[in-house]
Order: sequence, then structure tokens, then C-alpha cells
Amino acid sequence: MNILVTGANGQLGNSIRRLSAGSPHRFIFTDVSAPEGVETVFLDITDRNTVSLVLESERVDLIVNCAAYTNVDKAETDEDFAYTLNCIAPGNLAESAREHGCAMIHISTDYVFNGSGCTPIGPYETPSPRSAYGRTKLAGEKAVADSLCPYVIIRTAWLYSEYGKNFLKTMLHLTEVNDTVKVVYDQVGSPTYASDLAAAILRIADVWDRKESVICHFTDQGAVSWYDFASEINAESGHKCDVQACLSSEFPSKVDRPHYSVLDKSSITEKFGVVVPNWKKSLVKCLNNIRNGIQ
Repeated sequence: MNILVTGANGQLGNSIRRLSAGSPHRFIFTDVSAPEGVETVFLDITDRNTVSLVLESERVDLIVNCAAYTNVDKAETDEDFAYTLNCIAPGNLAESAREHGCAMIHISTDYVFNGSGCTPIGPYETPSPRSAYGRTKLAGEKAVADSLCPYVIIRTAWLYSEYGKNFLKTMLHLTEVNDTVKVVYDQVGSPTYASDLAAAILRIADVWDRKESVICHFTDQGAVSWYDFASEINAESGHKCDVQACLSSEFPSKVDRPHYSVLDKSSITEKFGVVVPNWKKSLVKCLNNIRNGIQ
């Protein structure tokens, strides 16, 4: 099978690149740019004609769309561009996929929900985004579904990895150079190691019949606050910082972030046999990789 991966130089794309090294499938890793020495095919997914040409020339069977506008704060003042990347672009991919007989795995977010509940959110609960980022990602889900190509939409949350900028990297730095760090405890969710999500995607690619379309959720197992997550990072890294809990109101933001975004993962296990790892064990794996120079 020929699998095209968009956003290949982001956290998830790099994780798929690493895990797919021994796969029997052929992967075409694409992005709008690439670091020196990284083999990546140029693809502007906002250009429908270019997308169609690449799908045809590479004989693509499956698209894995990891590309997105993920700057949650900036999206509030840059919603038009966020909409282009989070809705128009996946719509281009999905419509071209239908035309060329492809299927698509599309990555979405917990931000499509309002985060006001207190029990794990199922994949078919009614979305109600409270931010520009959430609105544009929900629009992208609709564009994929409306294309009528076979799809799996995977919503995830709190993604971190060895690659690029993320909460883990930020906390590693802050707890190393500061005596005290404040982190909010009134936002609860589930950390997601990008390598675990990448493994889930590769599992789905292997077992999905590419006929039935599905929405499912994937994060690592467990429900914690950002404060809990930061405290564990501090402890596992051996730093001596005093991590203190605080309220979201102490860090005013133009983004109305979900206060509860724990996602129900049962359907991805039942449908595809995906194993959902414990978040603490995955954090240790990621930290060990960073110590060994993977980043």
C-alpha cells in the first residue's frame, strides 16, 4: 500500500516516519518545507490541483493528514488562515482522495468540544467549540465527511513528543532553570505521546477495510491536570523545581480552553484493536529518547 503523510515534519509526522521504518508499506512523506537532510516531498495541501497530481503520480492508496494550524492562541486573530489549513486543506485532500479511489485518516482535536462536562467524551457526542481553533478543526472534520471518501477521523489531545515545541519541552526547560513554576490545575485531560498515536495510526492502516467511515478518539490512558503532568515531568527528569498549582485565571488568555477534555477511547480499541498505553509509562519512554538524543 502507498501511504501519503502530510505535515510529515511535525510531531506526529516525525513519529510516523520513525515507526514506519520497518513497515511493508511505501510511505510518501510530504510537507511545505523540510529540515536539511530530511527526505520530504513538497506538497501544498491548500492547492487542490497539486494534491490531485501527487495522488495520481504516487498511486496513493491512503492519506494520513497530520498537517494543521495548531497555534491555538494565534488562531483567535488569524482565523482565516487557520480555516485555510484546518478546513480547506483537508477538504482538498478528501475530495481528491474520493476522485482517485483513496481513503483518508484525518487528525482532529478535543477542542471541537466545549469542555464543560465531567465524564469522558464519546466520539459521537455533539461538538460545541469555544475557540477559533476548535471551530476551524470542526469545519475540517465536516469537509472530510462531506467529501464521501472513506475516512477515519481521530480526535486527540495534549500531544507531546521528542520533536519540535510542546508542553513537555517547555516544562523540561522551565523546571531546569527556575526554582518555582506555576501550572494550572483546573484544566483536566490526557497527555498523548505522539509515538503512541503514530502506532495507533499504523495499526488502523493495517486493519481498516477502507469502506466504513469512523470517528474515534485516541489519547494515552489516564486523566490528569496540566499541574499533574508538569509535576511528573519535573520528577522524572530529576529536576528540583517547586511546581505549584494555580488557577487558569492567573494566566489570562483570549482563548477559552476546555476545562475537561478527557476523551473516551473505547471505540478505537473495539473497532481496530488499538492498545492504549498508560500516560506515565509513555512519558518515561519519551524522556529516555530525549536523553538519547532523539529530538
